[in-house]
Amino acid sequence: MVSSFDPVLNIQDLRMRYPSSSTWLLDGLNLRLEAGERLALIGSSGCGKSTVARVILQLLPIGSLCEGGLLLTGKDPRGLNQKMLRRFRGEAVGLVFQDPMTRLNPLMTVGEHLLDTLKAHRPETSSLFRRKRAKELLEMVEISPLRFQAYPHEFSGGMRQRLAIALAIALNPPLVIADEPSTSLDVAVADQVMTQLSNLCNELGSTLLLISHDLALASKWCERIAILDKGKIVEEGVSREVLTNPQSLIGNRLVSSARSREGGFGQREADQNLVLEVNRLRCSYVKSGFPWQMNTLNIVDEVSFSINKGETLGVVGASGCGKTTLCKALLGLTPTRGGEVILEGKNMLTLKGTSLRRARQGLQMVFQDPYACLNPKMTVGQAILDPFLIHRKCGRSSAKEKVRCLLEQVGLTPPEVFKNRFPNQLSGGQQQRVAIARALALDPKVLICDESVSMLDAEIQSDVLSLLRSLQQRFGLAMLFITHDLYLASGFCHRVIVLDKGRIVEAGSGEQIMTNPKTTLARRLIETCPKLP
Repeated sequence: MVSSFDPVLNIQDLRMRYPSSSTWLLDGLNLRLEAGERLALIGSSGCGKSTVARVILQLLPIGSLCEGGLLLTGKDPRGLNQKMLRRFRGEAVGLVFQDPMTRLNPLMTVGEHLLDTLKAHRPETSSLFRRKRAKELLEMVEISPLRFQAYPHEFSGGMRQRLAIALAIALNPPLVIADEPSTSLDVAVADQVMTQLSNLCNELGSTLLLISHDLALASKWCERIAILDKGKIVEEGVSREVLTNPQSLIGNRLVSSARSREGGFGQREADQNLVLEVNRLRCSYVKSGFPWQMNTLNIVDEVSFSINKGETLGVVGASGCGKTTLCKALLGLTPTRGGEVILEGKNMLTLKGTSLRRARQGLQMVFQDPYACLNPKMTVGQAILDPFLIHRKCGRSSAKEKVRCLLEQVGLTPPEVFKNRFPNQLSGGQQQRVAIARALALDPKVLICDESVSMLDAEIQSDVLSLLRSLQQRFGLAMLFITHDLYLASGFCHRVIVLDKGRIVEAGSGEQIMTNPKTTLARRLIETCPKLP
């Protein structure tokens, strides 16, 4: 029996390394969490934040070495057999993943996910009881029980994350670990998700361990912050004190990067040479009801804007506002139902064949998740070489030299080392630099960045944004910067447009929108975005 005075989690001098590795990823880790406490674990990419969660849950590859003290609710999970460990994971600790879609079974309904969890841990209960409990859990995370038979792909990102929370709290665990739970969500939805998670932890009396690269988010939702660096806690304390007066070198670096992000990146005047002009662009889906009814849903509705050479235009909006559909329409990846996309005087929507193929080279995209858009079986050099060969820009030997130059331009030096690495051998920031290099291979006039830094920690995010700015100045690139973060857009972009239900509802400089928002949506985006103290 665990005493109420004992900590929920107690880690002492813990060391962990993966199989066939001589490096300790966690080296002398000490962490203590009391009942009902909220602590945020932050640090740079690769510091071991997610590994801490894997150690607690014992989700480690066979052959991993884990030494030191580890007690969760008074028990050491390393001493449990597989059957006991499976029960322990749901009952002692619940986990909320970063991307719930990759953790949910696409062939199981929402209700089946909950019923499966309850049956595995509470086999003695009746099916009627489990069904009632599953619907209660949905209501607790504000999902209608009428969606019981829906599938994960029918849910928005925010609803899938709320389902992940319902699964994590299903068995009332003493500890809930949330690993980057809001990274892929817009600020308004992220605020709703974190509010629910926080309230439910309070209601259940659960301890919350929030793993995040977002310092502002950490300070808003957690009383304490611990900074992880090279496998050990280098600083820990009250959130406000850590963020206003960091004592460690890494703490100073992270806070400085986060403040520079909020404060802007030294905007300059853009060149007044028109590169891309979009006029009254429309994209819509047709939803059929009864045989005689056809309902049209406008996703992009009469959108017009222009971008000059060397200019960055930010597109901000909540989930489902049409940001990604707009990107796809510009690239010709989704049908349009009217309007114009004019790139350097040519209407992309009227071109065909070879003319369209050549024109499309002028529009290139940098995606949100660089690892997902890189072929895991191709080396970095092969990934960047491909565009040259596919579009017959030059011969193989000349293309290889251009690959080397691109790697240098995006800061992956020495290029001879990086060109032979595979994506899984790179950090998140390095993967995104490879994606940028590949996008630049075809000498684009416009670079479309779709949430391209949202999955990176503050320090790496600042580095990538600085890289994009320097490349823009060097090549005169026009950039369309898609983000859900109005603070980021206001600091990085020359102009910002706010999208809502497929329409532009507000436009102007970032400073104008931040200081004097005209619409309810802009005000909500400002209010819900967490800020450093």
